[in-house]
Amino acid sequence: MDYENYFAEQIAALKAEGAYRVFADLERKAGRFPLAANHRDGAVHEVTVWCSNDYLGMGQQPDVLEAMEGAIRKSGAGAGGTRNISGTNHFHVLLEAELASWHEKDAALLFNSGYSANVTTLSTLGSRMPGCIIFSDSHNHNSMIEGIRHSRAPRHVFRHNDVAHLEELLAAAPKDAPKLVAFESVYSMDGDIAPIGRICDVAEKYGAMTFIDEVHAVGMYGQRGSGVAERDGEAHRITIIQGTMAKAIGVIGGYIAGSAAVVDFIRSFGQGFIFSSSLPPSIAAGALASVRHLRAHDELRQRHQERAATLKKRLTQLGIPVMPSVSHIVPVMVGDAKLCKQASDDLLRRHNIYVQPINYPTVPRGTERLRITPTPLHDDAMMDRLVGALIDVWGSLGIKKVAA
Repeated sequence: MDYENYFAEQIAALKAEGAYRVFADLERKAGRFPLAANHRDGAVHEVTVWCSNDYLGMGQQPDVLEAMEGAIRKSGAGAGGTRNISGTNHFHVLLEAELASWHEKDAALLFNSGYSANVTTLSTLGSRMPGCIIFSDSHNHNSMIEGIRHSRAPRHVFRHNDVAHLEELLAAAPKDAPKLVAFESVYSMDGDIAPIGRICDVAEKYGAMTFIDEVHAVGMYGQRGSGVAERDGEAHRITIIQGTMAKAIGVIGGYIAGSAAVVDFIRSFGQGFIFSSSLPPSIAAGALASVRHLRAHDELRQRHQERAATLKKRLTQLGIPVMPSVSHIVPVMVGDAKLCKQASDDLLRRHNIYVQPINYPTVPRGTERLRITPTPLHDDAMMDRLVGALIDVWGSLGIKKVAA
């Protein structure tokens, strides 16, 4: 086999359908978010970022930066190994305690990413509980799907947010079999939110555990900011809450929170945890400072929701096809991979606005979109420029509008 030719052909096919991904060379500027320097064509351009998952700008927050700098001076750069082999730093212990308290659970466990947290936890639960059956929402993130696959446990996929379908599947399962219902709170590509209470109702009715992915909600929902489950008063009913520190918390890493027994079970048997070197102390210190700040500053969440609602309203009034979204996500439908990529390129090159195209396999073919994420730091002038730029690009490319 001509390996190099095969690789080249596969990449050429991606480019032909408009699904080839190009990374923008961005240099974030501390203290100036959402502005960044874009290195392109041999020059540097100041751009406004409208698609960051640093939803609240906490990656620039002074307390977070100071905590990270202090931890480096105090503990050095690296953690020293896996958590078992010299890699547990006191900042890890403090952060796990803070996360457990935030979610009102007994314990928490850190991972190097939200992806790793999902894969490790779901694969461990499914593989180590004899006869376990997993029920998964059809829109679940790839990391959840991969974790369930690696568990090799029998799995059933229920239609997205369809509680009646979930109940049908649970009712048909063996009564005494261990069961786990896995779903997300905020689905980040469409911006919709799970009916957490009703899912818990049917899970409890059939003796199933619940696993909720709150990565696009921690920091942004609830009076204390721990997620939609807190906002809806359902957190106490969830068996395992999974979150990330790479989005609204503004750093990197993932975690789970739950009872002391279930967290210790994953700590003791989860291979993705056992065999991974731990997060650097500076990361844990920064995340700790961020969580403490978020718990105390609900006004950030209120401003965040206002910014998202205002942008949705303005775009809808102008016929820009904003997909229905009850969250902070503002998805704008394009529906064609090449047009979506061209719209993103034109926004960047003509208007110095960065919004990355979302194409297959992240979303199904024919539903390609721009995924806009306003933050509390996007002011009215920035929003004016974004709205004007979208109108210009929609007109120049002939992208379909909708009735206002």
